[in-house]
Amino acid sequence: MKMKVNEIIDRLNLKLLSGTNGLSKEVNDVYICDLLSYVMSHASENSLWITVQTHINIVAVAELVGISCIVIPENINVDSDTLERAERESIPIVSTSLTSYHIACRLKELGI
Repeated sequence: MKMKVNEIIDRLNLKLLSGTNGLSKEVNDVYICDLLSYVMSHASENSLWITVQTHINIVAVAELVGISCIVIPENINVDSDTLERAERESIPIVSTSLTSYHIACRLKELGI
C-alpha cells in the first residue's frame, strides 16, 4: 500500500523536524539500515528510511536514492546542519520515541 509522508506522520504521531515541502511524497516501502553505502545500493526510491544516523550525509544519501522520508528513532537529536539541508532539499526528517523495530511494526500495521 502507498501512503503519503504526511499521512504516516499523522497516523503514527511522528514529530516533523524538517522538510516541510516534501510532505506530499509517496512512500512505497520501508528500509531500515545505518550503513550509508548499503542504503545507497539497496534502498529503493520512495522508501521511508529508518536510521540512527543523524549527520548531514543522510540527506545526501536520501537525495541520491530518492528516499521520501527519514525517520529517526528513540528521540535521537539531529544535527542542525542536517535539518537545514533536509529543509532545502525537501526531504522530511521525523522523530519518534519508538525504537526502529516498533516503528517498523507500526508501519506494517498501516500496510506499508
